[in-house]
Amino acid sequence: MKNFLDLNQLNSSDEMESDSEFIPLITPEEEAIMNKQSFPDELSILPLRNNVLFPGVVIPITVGRDKSIKLIQEANKGNKIIGVVSQKNHEIEAPEAKDLHAVGTVAQIIRMLKMPDGSTTAIIQGKRKFQIEEIIKSEPYIKAKVNFISDLKFEQKSKEMQAMFKSIKEQALQIIRESPNIPSEASFAIGNIDSPTFLVNFIASNMNADVSKKQEMLEELDMRKRCYKILEHLNSEVQILKMQNEIQQKVRKDIDKQQREYFLNQQIRQIQEELGDNPQSQDIEELKIRAKKKKWNSTVEKIFNKEINKLQRMNPQGAEYTVQLNYLDMLLDIPWGVYTKDNLDLQRAEKILDRDHYGLEEVKRRILEYLAVLKIKKDMKSPILCFFGPPGVGKTSLGKSIADALGRKYVRMSLGGVHDESEIRGHRKTYIGAMPGRIVQNLKKADSSNPVFVLDEIDKLGKSMHGDPSSALLEVLDPEQNIEFYDNYVETEIDLSKVMFIATANSLSTIQGPLRDRMEIIEVNGYTIEEKIEIAVHHLIPKQIKLHGIKKTDIQLDKKVIEKIIDEYTNESGVRTLEKMLAKVIRNRTRQIAMNETYNKKLNLEELVKILGVGRSKTKYVTNEVAGVVTGLAWTSVGGDILFIESSITKGKGKLTLTGNLGDVMKESAVIALEFLKAHSDWLNIEQEEFDQHNVHVHVPEGATPKDGPSAGITMLTSLASIFTKRKVKKHLAMTGEITLRGEVLPVGGIKEKVLAAKRASIKEIILCDKNRSDIDEIKADYLDGLTFHYVKTMKEVLDLALTQERVA
Repeated sequence: MKNFLDLNQLNSSDEMESDSEFIPLITPEEEAIMNKQSFPDELSILPLRNNVLFPGVVIPITVGRDKSIKLIQEANKGNKIIGVVSQKNHEIEAPEAKDLHAVGTVAQIIRMLKMPDGSTTAIIQGKRKFQIEEIIKSEPYIKAKVNFISDLKFEQKSKEMQAMFKSIKEQALQIIRESPNIPSEASFAIGNIDSPTFLVNFIASNMNADVSKKQEMLEELDMRKRCYKILEHLNSEVQILKMQNEIQQKVRKDIDKQQREYFLNQQIRQIQEELGDNPQSQDIEELKIRAKKKKWNSTVEKIFNKEINKLQRMNPQGAEYTVQLNYLDMLLDIPWGVYTKDNLDLQRAEKILDRDHYGLEEVKRRILEYLAVLKIKKDMKSPILCFFGPPGVGKTSLGKSIADALGRKYVRMSLGGVHDESEIRGHRKTYIGAMPGRIVQNLKKADSSNPVFVLDEIDKLGKSMHGDPSSALLEVLDPEQNIEFYDNYVETEIDLSKVMFIATANSLSTIQGPLRDRMEIIEVNGYTIEEKIEIAVHHLIPKQIKLHGIKKTDIQLDKKVIEKIIDEYTNESGVRTLEKMLAKVIRNRTRQIAMNETYNKKLNLEELVKILGVGRSKTKYVTNEVAGVVTGLAWTSVGGDILFIESSITKGKGKLTLTGNLGDVMKESAVIALEFLKAHSDWLNIEQEEFDQHNVHVHVPEGATPKDGPSAGITMLTSLASIFTKRKVKKHLAMTGEITLRGEVLPVGGIKEKVLAAKRASIKEIILCDKNRSDIDEIKADYLDGLTFHYVKTMKEVLDLALTQERVA
């Protein structure tokens, strides 16, 4: 609303800037005379650049264009009547007829003024609206034939129009009051306007709107609609002014508050100096007292003394003072030379590891080896271990148990989603909000320079434009470099060589090679069902009973029930889902106790189904009555399982079809098995023509599950041999092993999980490669009870063991 009603700021013509000091008004009588006045129907047209002239309104215009000057001078010598029309685009310097709006206003030149700068200013008054009918000539200026138009008649004394005129006047007066840029004289001018039509024209001419908006109001002949448009615009301007005033008031209040606080702080400072109680001196003295107790080296001490001298010279009111104080405070919080004493009692450490985790013998053995070397050598660099395995097997909790066994402090840092190098190395202290990296922060948290430091989910580190945090970890996890780890915030070296770093990962493929090489990878395999049962009995159930506040005697879960929960309600390598299922069972018992319901302390299988619902059934061994169906053994990320290889032959031309969502390696095993069978068909008395006259189809059920690997090789060969000879496969037999074209059987992995899966599926005999014998020796004898193992070196031995002489009917 800067320009509203302020004639000193109006820009009403092509280059107009008014110097007028008055606000001219007209009376209703003058308006009536003006409406009856007659004008020629051919008018000289003066283009206006930045404004619209309304009937009755007086505006000053500064004329600068040659055509406009000539038009004004000639008109002033004659009848002083011209036509004023606004340009469609104010940037056009030499407008033609097509660049002008069709509707304009007849104007009378009231006065011509010669300005000191040589320019000409004319004061003109609008008289009546007209519409251009035809352009008569364009030189030396535009002259047109016009048709005069009038507003539609309206009932001026109707309640609606009276209310509308009153609202327009009130809104205009409110804008004058709210706006600091509009002179107060404008309110007197509006208050003295008696004619409603002139009031509308006067406000429309002077309001803060662009030319197109004003032109739209000039062309509107319906007074009611024009009033609504003006009211809409005025309302918008009032709201904007209120918001501006509120913002300015708030800013002013904030500035006043800051100034008040500054003066008060200055007064407090003067008072404290008079009393000898300067808080700055107190802060510095406290820092010096703390520094005397630190066990840091001469380099860090030199840095501290330099920085504290810098702090003494700073103004406490400056932002740099707080930054410097925080830096020194952090320097003192780092545990320089503070080490906890290791507990080197190996028997105690072994008991703690066995107490907290069932199984995981390889991990426990490695920790005890480290303790043994430390006990004898007294001083050694800590190993950098990486526990790698599926989720839920206890990798992270192992770190806590190791810290407990060693008697060290424990800190954990989650690296999942970290994608900024500054998270590891810290920010330079010159930045606003700078802080040390999370390595230093966790050392401060542990208050020890030799904690057990778990780097959780190291395989999920990100990478972005802010750097590569995995590359920053190369220095942290290198025993040859981490003795002098450099943090950007601390700006000096920190010794991390005594920190025992333990990383955890679900996958090694996403860890960059140099980082992987710096760590000792220890695989933490998934648990077998038997191990999960022991974990549930000794760890999970007691923990959930304690969490739910019931007694051990309130619920009894035997191993059959636990095995059913594991077998039918979970599908995982670890025990997280198992713990959730056990928690659900114990919550149900807690509810029964709280509601005084009768219950059987020992949970049976029927009640388990009511609590957890119907479980999924596991794959079991099927009969050997069908030729070509052989039981194989598979390893999955959640443990072992059995699978069936099915073969069939039909009349054809020797085509091989493989189905069941098989990977490339598994498909190659099927091709090798068929080619080997063709090459040694005489072993089984199979005619070569049989292969040429039949199509072969090999299928592995559960097609939605992807399958791959070479371990089904001997199973596929046995299946193909069975279908071509029609001989039955031995009952309750399973097998696993890779084959070669020469007929050798090669060892495969995951033997422990496969053997335990076979036992759960009621398998009695298992065929394995002779080189897998050592894997069986590592399995507890209790788990092998009822199983017979056949160790083979060649495929002939496999076929001799697997195929019976009995043929399928």
